[in-house]
Amino acid sequence: MTKKIAVQKTLSDSGKELLKNHGFDVVELPDKKISTLLNLASDAYGIILGTAPFPNDTVKKMPNLKIIARNGVGYDNIDVNFMKAHGIYVTITPLANASTVAETTLAEIFDLSKNLTNDSIAMHKNNWNYKKLHMGFDLAGKTLGILGYGRIGKMVAKKMSAMNVNIIIYSPNLKDPEIGKAVDRDTLFKESDIITLHMPVLPSTKGSITSREFGMMKDSAVLINLARGPLIKTHDLIDALKNSKIKGAALDVYDKEPLPSDSPLYNFKNVLLTPHIASNTVECMGRMAYDAASEIVKTLEGKKPQWNVYR
Repeated sequence: MTKKIAVQKTLSDSGKELLKNHGFDVVELPDKKISTLLNLASDAYGIILGTAPFPNDTVKKMPNLKIIARNGVGYDNIDVNFMKAHGIYVTITPLANASTVAETTLAEIFDLSKNLTNDSIAMHKNNWNYKKLHMGFDLAGKTLGILGYGRIGKMVAKKMSAMNVNIIIYSPNLKDPEIGKAVDRDTLFKESDIITLHMPVLPSTKGSITSREFGMMKDSAVLINLARGPLIKTHDLIDALKNSKIKGAALDVYDKEPLPSDSPLYNFKNVLLTPHIASNTVECMGRMAYDAASEIVKTLEGKKPQWNVYR
């Protein structure tokens, strides 16, 4: 009997084709609802999953499930220990998106520093003089703080090193990075003009950016988050913005996605909001889909996945 794989309809063709070429029956889901998954593919052998939550009780209703392949890197939407206990692989695509997310990080740094989006919006409203009261700032000579030094953090450091910025980094147990200087966490918050987050959501990092951290930051500093929304206590960020404790922020991820329409974050002109697009390029989406599908293919061939998140 042909094994069934459930994927989002929007998954890049490279992943779908790889699965089909290896004899899988690919079921394309029209939405992210668990009810849709169970209705169309409760007997699936595998799933290529995005960022939507995957409740543990779903496993009881999918008796054939052997692998959940994340179409991305973060896996805080999956209870990994539970899946391990039930013999279900959980895989990620660590090599597919790091360079793209690093590029997007630079794009958001440039946007904030030069006020590009707001200037463009003002010009579209025929307000040529908006720029006079809303000037940007130079990057040269400023201090960039990178919180988290995995693949993405390292690429951000490498790409930004050409901009004549002072790069400081905090990551547990980091002593001698190839680029920049390792500092303690409090020093990073106190000295940085720009702080960019690139760590995973763990018990030690969830909700770890609070009023304490915003209180240490310069009132001229900006915060960029393309990692995960739950790293920041949103209420504390809103308070910091409202009371000018920091200059601004660029957010691509949120503790609730999509960002609710009544979120106060929409009211701040000094906050660049993007809808989780850090890896949203044609090339990156193709790589992620292919790598996620390749992990499923490996299990079909009796091999262990290359990027299983537990051992």
